[in-house]
Amino acid sequence: MKGPGRLGRSRCGALAAVLALASGVLSAAGAVAPPAAALTPPVGFTADHLSTYQTNGIVWALAEANGVVYAGGTFSNVRPAGAPAGTGTTAAVNFAALNAATGAPTGCSLSFTRSSGTATVRALAVSPDKSTLYAGGYFSAVNGASANGLVAIDTATCRTRPGFSPDFSATVRALDVAPNGTVYAGGDFQSVNGQTRRFFGAVTAAGALTAWNPDADAPGRALKATPDGQSALIGGDFFTVGGADSHALAVTSATTGALTRAYPGGFIPSTAVIKDIVTDSASDGWYAAGEGRGGASFDGRLAMELDSFDQRWRDTCQGATQALRVYKSVLYAGSHVHDCSTMGGFPNQARKHLTAQSVDDPALLGWLPDTNDGIGEPVGPRALTVASRDGRDFLWVGGEFTTVNGVGQQALTRFANTPDTGAPAAPAVSVSAPRAGQVKVSWRSSHDLDDSLLTYRVYRNGGATPVHTTTGSSLFYSRPQLTYTDTNVVAGQTYSYRITASDGTNTSGLSATASVTAASTASPYQERVLADGAGLYWRYGEASGAFAADASAADNGGVYMNTPTYRSTPSAVAGSPALTLNGTDEYVYSDRMHRHTSPTPYSIETWFRTTSTSGGQLVGYGNRVGFAQGHTSSIADKLVYLTSDGRLAFGVQIGSSTSRPTITTGASYNDGDWHHVVATQGPAGMVLYVDGVAVGTNPATGNRSFNGYWRVGGDAMSNAWPNRPASTYLAGQIDETAVYPGALTAAQVAAHHDLADATPPPGGTTVTLAPAEDAYVNGVAVNTTYNDSQLASRGSTPYLAYLRYSLPAAPPGQVLTGARIDFRTSSDATAGSTDSHTLVPVTGAWTESAVTYNTRPALSASVLGTITDAASVSTDYSVELNATALGGALGSAYSLALTSSGTDSLRIWSSEASSAAYRPQLVLTFGAE
Repeated sequence: MKGPGRLGRSRCGALAAVLALASGVLSAAGAVAPPAAALTPPVGFTADHLSTYQTNGIVWALAEANGVVYAGGTFSNVRPAGAPAGTGTTAAVNFAALNAATGAPTGCSLSFTRSSGTATVRALAVSPDKSTLYAGGYFSAVNGASANGLVAIDTATCRTRPGFSPDFSATVRALDVAPNGTVYAGGDFQSVNGQTRRFFGAVTAAGALTAWNPDADAPGRALKATPDGQSALIGGDFFTVGGADSHALAVTSATTGALTRAYPGGFIPSTAVIKDIVTDSASDGWYAAGEGRGGASFDGRLAMELDSFDQRWRDTCQGATQALRVYKSVLYAGSHVHDCSTMGGFPNQARKHLTAQSVDDPALLGWLPDTNDGIGEPVGPRALTVASRDGRDFLWVGGEFTTVNGVGQQALTRFANTPDTGAPAAPAVSVSAPRAGQVKVSWRSSHDLDDSLLTYRVYRNGGATPVHTTTGSSLFYSRPQLTYTDTNVVAGQTYSYRITASDGTNTSGLSATASVTAASTASPYQERVLADGAGLYWRYGEASGAFAADASAADNGGVYMNTPTYRSTPSAVAGSPALTLNGTDEYVYSDRMHRHTSPTPYSIETWFRTTSTSGGQLVGYGNRVGFAQGHTSSIADKLVYLTSDGRLAFGVQIGSSTSRPTITTGASYNDGDWHHVVATQGPAGMVLYVDGVAVGTNPATGNRSFNGYWRVGGDAMSNAWPNRPASTYLAGQIDETAVYPGALTAAQVAAHHDLADATPPPGGTTVTLAPAEDAYVNGVAVNTTYNDSQLASRGSTPYLAYLRYSLPAAPPGQVLTGARIDFRTSSDATAGSTDSHTLVPVTGAWTESAVTYNTRPALSASVLGTITDAASVSTDYSVELNATALGGALGSAYSLALTSSGTDSLRIWSSEASSAAYRPQLVLTFGAE
């Protein structure tokens, strides 16, 4: 029997790791995790799918023996990996045998057919000595010889065993072979060899019917003999076993089928069935896969004890589980999981089809290769098996999918325990200069499909040696912000940073360059917000990308959705830009789940500016985030919003009731000016402040408790909210959003409002410019002007691009200390370039409406900056420019040319790009003289 101490420690350790991710306590400064390894333990398989033959239909069952994997299903042929449907096919009628290590057919060919109806193989099982493969399903012949629902196949010869000819009256859907050779079957049948066996029955190795008779009242879908041979675990649709109440799951005597452990009374909801059962002697456990209907049903996994048959843990994620396998203390599952919010995990979003969990804990591990739903119902994977060959272990997956990791692959795929070849994604980086002597480098932790613990290296000013190295954990639904504070900086100087992520074996490319000029003093507004305890503080200083850095010590980073307009001016707070939202689908959400319990006090603060007459949500707390499905919240609370006529409202929901206490102003604020709003709730009730003054109160102290995400700029709002606006998304600007774990006082609110106009710190002025004109020319079409949404550069055949910026004069008492161009490669398939591309001054005359290759302007021989390694499409990059050279041109129109001597073209978005965030921006930084 498993000792409670070992089990308890294992569970608590895994739970603590998940809670750490969810609460966001991981940061670079405090990271003490071990170095990253190629696979983050206990994950045993990489997420890199291997070349594998595919079928033209659904694979329902898998089994392995002696390095061969057998696939059964509803298909007629197999074809190589990468081959389109109908090409390179080999006949394989509902059955295929494949080399576990190569993924190619072995030559074992059996054809499962029927004289009428659609034949199918639904279950496969191998004898303990690996000499016999049993295949069950709906068929009447194998290779033309009569067979009725179940056959035995000699694995050495690939021939059916003569004399084994049991007769099942309907489809066999589940098989297992006990240590003593008994073959247990479950399915739709109600008789075996002419004798009554309702949905479950067993035969000997010779095919004779045994006395095992659970006598269920509905079909069987899963079964497994226990390792000691004393019990047979059964699962399916049934509600009674031997007339006794036991729905979907039961433990029976291995000899008689008598019920020895029932699971009545809603242990499995009446709307759910059990689709698979596996056992694991090493963990003394057995595990069951659930498929249900509706949110209150059971779609997840059960972990049960082999000695007591009691429940160890229950996974309540939604997304019908079809198949399970255990490998080295990890439970791998095929499902279409899409909502784990009931377990404190991710909310409803796009489906994930392959997952892993420790046998001791239901928390999902960092292993998430993926398929699509595919054909059929569709649900994706249907079967799993583990095989070993040539010194490697493999996890095989079968089902109805048609893609694996985004690549076309039908019905079969496999993963190995080594090697891991997939590199993490490059981090998204944001930098700021919050105080004198500090540059704060923040980044969104990367995602790797089989490594949740990654090592990050921070490089400064193009150096080859990292200035900081740390580790951090992340999952696809929890990407904590990590932070490094560089204190080796001088006020007025510009610093650039790039970061890589490594799993210990594979390293990402360098992130896009992020640059900032070190400040000589701190922003008074920022210092007061931080001093008053902000636990989330988004200043919206990013130039592009999806990552919104948190300026607070809590590292509550956010995600920009649908590319809002960055660095908008004028802003609400001096020295910091704002964010523009389109009022349709642009918003920001917190990158990790928060846990709010009523009546915990809090404050919400933001600045906004709008002229919209449709209203919109400014800040709210919802239960969903920006994924492909369910991207708007079904539960929302703690909302600050504008009504359609421009009035401000602050409302909460009391528990799950319809009560929504709300404060609404009499005045309207959609006048195009910046306004400061603070909403607080605490023991004294609710207070709404506008422009530093309290404008309304409500005595309500309660709100709704749930796990959720802070959202800025938009979310779903039910009609129950008073004065619900015509649009729940804001068209306007947002700035300086903060959330506090307590109720701000009136004096604190007034101080924040007044500090917004404080003089910006000297030495930190930043100016962002869009091109006044830009175009490119083509050495092939020598008389054509290319004044469209892209710019291009190439040496042969030549492209040259031109950009003109109107440079401002330096602010009083300041000089130009840094310059860069931020740009994004276009979505053209050839947009990225491995060649170097230089920016040089233009000395001749040109206009974007008339320039051609034949009339191209003369260029200077000097180089302002060089673009290297801009090899990816639709990606943000930066190039540092010679500030000294530009300094002499301040106050004038200045032209640059983008050129190359190589053959690999670079394409970037131009000033005509549909989104302002895509356009090439010249960023100038000024410091004290």
